[in-house]
Amino acid sequence: MFNAITGVLVLAAILAYLNTRFIRLPMTIGIAGLALGLSLLMVAASHLGASELRSAAVAWSKHLAFSQLVLQGMLSLLLFAGALDLNGAVLRRYAWQVAFLSIVSTVVSAALVGAGVYLVLQWCSVPLSMAYCMAFGALIAPTDAVAVIGALRRSSVPQSVETAVAGEALFNDGVGIVLFSVFSTMAASGQQSEIVSALTLFLREAGGGLLLGAISGGILFFMLRSIDRYKVEVMLTIAAVMGGYALADVLHVSGPITTVVAGIIVGNQGRQQAMSEQTRASVDTFWELVDAILNAVLFALIGLEGVAITATVRSWFPAVAAVALTLLARAATVGAPVALCPKLLRLPPASAAIMVWGGLRGAISIALALSLPSGTQRDTVVMLTYAVVVFSVFAQGLTIERVASRVSSAKPV
Repeated sequence: MFNAITGVLVLAAILAYLNTRFIRLPMTIGIAGLALGLSLLMVAASHLGASELRSAAVAWSKHLAFSQLVLQGMLSLLLFAGALDLNGAVLRRYAWQVAFLSIVSTVVSAALVGAGVYLVLQWCSVPLSMAYCMAFGALIAPTDAVAVIGALRRSSVPQSVETAVAGEALFNDGVGIVLFSVFSTMAASGQQSEIVSALTLFLREAGGGLLLGAISGGILFFMLRSIDRYKVEVMLTIAAVMGGYALADVLHVSGPITTVVAGIIVGNQGRQQAMSEQTRASVDTFWELVDAILNAVLFALIGLEGVAITATVRSWFPAVAAVALTLLARAATVGAPVALCPKLLRLPPASAAIMVWGGLRGAISIALALSLPSGTQRDTVVMLTYAVVVFSVFAQGLTIERVASRVSSAKPV
């Protein structure tokens, strides 16, 4: 495992250099593009008879345990880094809007995508059970906080829109993972889950995550306020993130929600009331570096995972349909409410475009897909997920700034 992680870090650093020196795309997109290009070269070489390199890459990918590395290792650190920069005052002002987008819109979007994919695959004679289709809907409905926040930082949008999009992305990861756990359990067991038990699980995970995040963030706040040693304080933030996420797993509550809530507390009350200037600068610099390094690794992994994807000519229509359904569901559950009810949501109608197009998907969706039980149905879900993520990263990620430039002139309602 250590050698595999070392290999990813070395490759990510080399790809980051090549992108910075020659290609000059946004860093994460450039790294993902170069890694995907490398994957496609290995796939092409295997079709020409040189299959050893691709076989070695696939074996390395399995040894790396992509799903576990992302969900258990990197996700908590990245969510905390993103939550630190969320403006608490603006978030409180848009609290119910963020709650609506991250809960109601995510659940409805998951149902629409899952049902739509099931109908498309039935028409294409591709065998995939309803439980697997709904699991796909659950893992693809939430926007990826890592990808979304990175895109927002490169764009110029009103703060209200930025807070709504970033807040939704940070919280809907937890909602999506809870939904996914319900449907993936159904897919693995072949049994239907009762609505009451599914709702109980959701409330326990989400509510427990909020409570644990508030407790861990509060404890960290008081510890930071009681000392003035920036090195120790940075260590405490790391311990709170990793320890809180591990404790959430033990208590069967949402780790992502726990981490986000703790990050918001530290990034707002902690910064203002519990840190000296030197500590603030050190904490900010450290977490900016963590965010940049892990993002580079994450997007390199997204590109490299292409070498392990099995796709045939029959796969193309379902893949394109999955991309279209994901965008349509996003437009129906997020874009339509924002465009039709601007006064109620207090967001400019023009922001509907960026909220739909800015709903990027990334490594978390792939990691969830890879966590499904091995088999042909999982392979289908992984292929569909990868298609949506690749479209999202490249098509949406490269054009979001253009969309944002149109929205930036819109005044908040």
